[in-house]
Amino acid sequence: MQSAYISHPLCLKHDMGTHHPETPARISAIEDQLIASGLFGYLRHYDAPEATREQLLRVHDAQYVDQVFATAPKQGVVELDGDTSMNPYTLPAALRAAGAGTLAVDAVMAGEVENAFCNIRPPGHHAERGQAMGFCIFNNIAIAAAHALTHHGLQRVAIIDFDVHHGNGTEHMFHEEPRVLMCSTFQHPFYPYCGADSNNQHMLNVPLAAGAGSAEFRAAVTDVWLPALYVFQPQLLLISAGFDAHRDDDMSSLRFMDSDYAWVTEQLKTVAEQCCAGRIVSLLEGGYELYSLGRSAMQHIKVLSGL
Repeated sequence: MQSAYISHPLCLKHDMGTHHPETPARISAIEDQLIASGLFGYLRHYDAPEATREQLLRVHDAQYVDQVFATAPKQGVVELDGDTSMNPYTLPAALRAAGAGTLAVDAVMAGEVENAFCNIRPPGHHAERGQAMGFCIFNNIAIAAAHALTHHGLQRVAIIDFDVHHGNGTEHMFHEEPRVLMCSTFQHPFYPYCGADSNNQHMLNVPLAAGAGSAEFRAAVTDVWLPALYVFQPQLLLISAGFDAHRDDDMSSLRFMDSDYAWVTEQLKTVAEQCCAGRIVSLLEGGYELYSLGRSAMQHIKVLSGL
C-alpha cells in the first residue's frame, strides 16, 4: 500500500523574513531530496485542504482563533509573538498545515494509504490553546489527534515527538486526556523550558542533556517509549517529526544522525504494524539546517514507504 505525501503550495508563501530560520526553503529541501532519491514519484500526492473552524476549536480557544483571523495582514508583516509573525499568506498556509493532518488521518483510517507524511509549515507543536509561540500558530498534531478521537471515534491515539524542542502545546492540550499517550525526547534545559517534570502515566517525556546523541536517544526509545506503546496498544500513531536534533543543526546541541531518524521510524513502524494495521501520520515540525533536514526527512519517509 502506498504512503501519502501531503503538502500545499501556500506553505511556501508563509515567510517571516530573510533571516528567520523557519524558512520556505525547508519544504523544498525535503522535496529535493525525495526527488533525488527517486522516492517522490512513488508517493501518493494530496493537496492539503484548509482546516475547518470546527477542527480548530477542538483544541484552540475560540477567542484565540478569532484573534488570529483578525490579526492576519492584507500586506506587510505583523508579530504574534517574538518568534512568530504573519504575512498575507500565513493564515491560509496555517489552515492548510492544520488541514493536512486531518486529511492524513482520514486517508489512513479509510485504508486509502497505510501511512502519510505531511510536508507543511508553519509547524505546530508549540502552539497553545490560546497562544502562538515558537514559530507555531495552530497545533497541527493536536488537531489531527482530536480529529481522530472525535470524528473517527478512536479511544487510543499515540503521539511521538522527537523534535529537539519539547512539544509544550501538545502536552498541555492532552495532559488530562488518557485516550492520548505522548512520548517525547527533547533537549533540556532548552526552549520552551518545560516538560522535564510533567510526566504522568500517559505523558512520557525523556529530557536529554546537551551533547546527547544516538546512544541516549535510542535508549530512551527502547527503554521508555516502546514498552509504553505496546502496553497502550494505539489505534493510530501520530508523529511530530522534528529534525532539528541533528548534529549539523545549529539550533540545538544534540547530536542525532541521519540514521537515527531511519532507525526510530523502523521501531515506530513495527509498533504500528502490530497494534494498528500500520496506521501512521507524520507531520513536519522543526529542522533548520537544510541539507540535514532534507536527508533526515528522506530517511524517515523512505522507511515509512517501505521503498
